[in-house]
Amino acid sequence: MAVHIPTDWRPIIYRGVESEELDYKASQDWNELSRAGKAKFVRHCMALANTKGGYIVVGVGEDQAGRPCVYSGLTEKQSRSFDPTAVGNFINNYADPEIDFSLERPVVDGKHYAVFVVRRFNSLPHVCAYGCEGELQQGILYIRTAEASSRPAFRSQEIHALIQRSLRNQREQLGRMLRGILYENSSLMEPDTKVRFNEQRTLSRDMLTSRRDVVNGNRISFEFSVYPAEFLQKKFSLSEIRTALERSVYLFPSPLFISPPEVADSYSTNVSVRSLPEDKTRIWQAFRSGFFHFLEYMPENSRNVEYDRLSKKIAEAVFFVGEFYSELGYNEEMFELEVRLNGVENALLTGIEPRVRRQGSPSEYRSHIPGIVVTLARTMADLTAGPEDHAARMLRDLCERFNVPSSRHEDPEDMIRSYLEERMPESFFDAGAQKKD
Repeated sequence: MAVHIPTDWRPIIYRGVESEELDYKASQDWNELSRAGKAKFVRHCMALANTKGGYIVVGVGEDQAGRPCVYSGLTEKQSRSFDPTAVGNFINNYADPEIDFSLERPVVDGKHYAVFVVRRFNSLPHVCAYGCEGELQQGILYIRTAEASSRPAFRSQEIHALIQRSLRNQREQLGRMLRGILYENSSLMEPDTKVRFNEQRTLSRDMLTSRRDVVNGNRISFEFSVYPAEFLQKKFSLSEIRTALERSVYLFPSPLFISPPEVADSYSTNVSVRSLPEDKTRIWQAFRSGFFHFLEYMPENSRNVEYDRLSKKIAEAVFFVGEFYSELGYNEEMFELEVRLNGVENALLTGIEPRVRRQGSPSEYRSHIPGIVVTLARTMADLTAGPEDHAARMLRDLCERFNVPSSRHEDPEDMIRSYLEERMPESFFDAGAQKKD
């Protein structure tokens, strides 16, 4: 189960069965709990984080058979008592390292609930730092079992699994860092090469702004460019470009990036296949040189960037690029992907609320620079083997410019993978996994 903040809480609240990833608690007031009562929440949070992550739903009691299906909810007073700062400070006082979790208070069918959204540990498993009232034991690693129990890890294979997962996570992080250093410190293009590609980008920008009233004021725009390592003015024919586009875009039925109707309605110029819809403030062009450019302006009165929309657009863009350039015959050649957000000075990143924070931490995520640029250099084979990893990398880099700490992201790789899986044939990610192997 992917651990994220859902838009519809009903499937979680009404599931009615506890599991490794889900725990229910009856209605209660956090402020009226004893230290032992609060320590139980600490134990469950640590156990979930050390296993798969998951949810603790407060406001669901048990019937006479012990089934969690009494949906009493919380009073407004009880709901307010689950203050994210107070609860978070108590729980993370006992956890080392701190647990990455959010405390949500949804209203479902007119009833209030409190939901702990606990994310699986990233680098190191969580150890209990202090004992408490017999509910917590110092130095213990708690895990969640298939029987919905939160208990100490005492079997050798359980401890071994925690160590192996920690080592695997750290190896993956190190691998991503080394690949980034290797690729991004390499000389991908000669300076003159990028200048020539940027001339085509300028042509594309000017084509949009000359035909649309989209540049009045400091309007936010999303721009996505892909640079091959060498510039050849007529590397591909227009028919090759169009065929690759048609084969790469059909997988996206309701896209935020490129749609099949746009490909069908696109037209050929001397140097590119171009889409310039009459009713939209966007343009994209696939050039015969191999350069690709996409530019879209946000609504005129919008001064915020939506995290969910941004992540999905980047996910679609990175996946599309992998498919498109593979259709053109690229494999081990290096490419540079570039995402730009223009006009974002003082803009807020919305939809990624600050999680539990200590006093003095920021309460919002804001850009203090007018333009954000992030780049990623990869071979096309590497890109197609793990589009979710590379999209998440670019998303994290963009969010850093809004002063979002990397620890705040709720597993963007899993989130992006889940989003793409919903839109792909079932066999696609199985094939991707085989590529990685």
